[in-house]
Amino acid sequence: MINLKPTLFLPVVLILISLASCKEKKMVKHDSPRDLYPALFEAIQSAGIFEDSKTFPDCTPKGKPDDIIKEYRENKSKPDFNLQDFVEKNFELPDHAGSVYKSDIKRGVEAHINELWKVLQRNPDKYAQYTSLISLPFPYIVPGGRFREIYYWDSYFTMLGLEESGRGDLVESMLNNFAFLIRTYGFIPNGNRTYYLTRSQPPYFSLTLKLLMENKKGKADSVLKANLDVLEKEYHFWMNNGGKKEVATGHVVHLPDGSVMNRYFDAGDWPREEAYNEDVTTAVESKRPKSEVYRDLRSGAESGWDFSSRWFADGRSLPTVRTTAIIPVDLNCLLYHLEQMLAIAYNREGDNRAHKHMLEQARLRKNAILRYCWDRNTGWFRDYDWKEKVQTQSLNLAATYPLYFKIATQGQADSVAQLLNQRFLKPGGLVTTLVNTGQQWDSPNGWAPLQWMAIAGLKNYNKNDLSSEIADRWRRQNIRVFNKTGKLLEKYNVTDTTLIAGGGEYPNQDGFGWTNGVLLKILKMKLE
Repeated sequence: MINLKPTLFLPVVLILISLASCKEKKMVKHDSPRDLYPALFEAIQSAGIFEDSKTFPDCTPKGKPDDIIKEYRENKSKPDFNLQDFVEKNFELPDHAGSVYKSDIKRGVEAHINELWKVLQRNPDKYAQYTSLISLPFPYIVPGGRFREIYYWDSYFTMLGLEESGRGDLVESMLNNFAFLIRTYGFIPNGNRTYYLTRSQPPYFSLTLKLLMENKKGKADSVLKANLDVLEKEYHFWMNNGGKKEVATGHVVHLPDGSVMNRYFDAGDWPREEAYNEDVTTAVESKRPKSEVYRDLRSGAESGWDFSSRWFADGRSLPTVRTTAIIPVDLNCLLYHLEQMLAIAYNREGDNRAHKHMLEQARLRKNAILRYCWDRNTGWFRDYDWKEKVQTQSLNLAATYPLYFKIATQGQADSVAQLLNQRFLKPGGLVTTLVNTGQQWDSPNGWAPLQWMAIAGLKNYNKNDLSSEIADRWRRQNIRVFNKTGKLLEKYNVTDTTLIAGGGEYPNQDGFGWTNGVLLKILKMKLE
């Protein structure tokens, strides 16, 4: 239940929306592969039939799951039973997005990106029973490679490029898909797969809405009004604690001074279906209860930073992952923006009480970010460990978010800029963290979304020279790799620009939605 005390007021409409959402969720059938194929799913994933654990969850059955399970149970104990042959007989394997596309380096990187939009576009999905894909009603862009569905936070950075390509129609249709998802499930899942229905991703919907409003110009108010319920539902998803008074429930953390902040929190406590073997291995290597490890791994996936030393208790090894104990700088900055957008929407609706409430919530969150996440000693914004009541040791690029959302003071921005220049800026752009753990969201890797948050954030504080230098180094690294391979990749080695980025649970992917979007945005910025 939502507390309706004046200090925690939420519009009554939010309660009604929440109740309606619960009714909808009961009506929506969303069995995941783990639900559809009990025992068989675990057997296939454990056997390592596929190099990528995501392959089987994305397969399409050739028959009804009940019939496949029955056949499996009847034959699995026979001496000549071969599990791989059984899978190939009963399932169609998924394709890699864009796998047949051949690039023409001579045409240049901008022409390549504009062509890739066609390759990565998916038209409205036709409903396919018993698959993990959640059908979407409007066209959308997928990232590429193994990521053959829409992804939540990826899409905002992809949209930046679509906007520059004059594809405002796709920006709008992708936002409408997210609105459809949240109206159906009460939140925006990690991606449109049934096995992602236990978690979201960094809440960028308010930013995508702002982008669309800017593109619509004269129709901005109508766009905002049409999506007010979506903003409300997203806010409810992140702020709902079920009326419980514990320090931390779901995504909500209550701090001793009365501040309310947020964490990443996946509703599941079992191995991720798309990374089954990897999670089982990590849980075995950990000394903690497996259910805790699984939830922290899943919550790390909700953060989008799967995985990074910022989530590790020892700062080095994945088995010490403790995502749910950490209040992340970036998440709370994003929710600050969501609160601001709600305040704007209520003001335009003439709901003065709700408008003032959301302005106050944004003010309180900003103060909490500055109180709990600013470290004067290092001059950096750090994540906060609410269990240990200390800031974490990790220095990472989430510190640029307070600059992007204009939460930092000028002095704080000066300090962050200085440290970015001294320690994070490498030949190919900004490195994600300062440690090399073998995880993909650590050194020596750089990622398009974090480059953009830094580039735009620094401009907010008149750090134009550093902003341009980061943009230029990232642009040159992207083009250098493209000219050599004909590919735009998911991530880049920014420390040694002669090497391809690696680390993590899967190989570097080609495509790639957010790389295309940010690079095109930078290229256009250079022409201004």
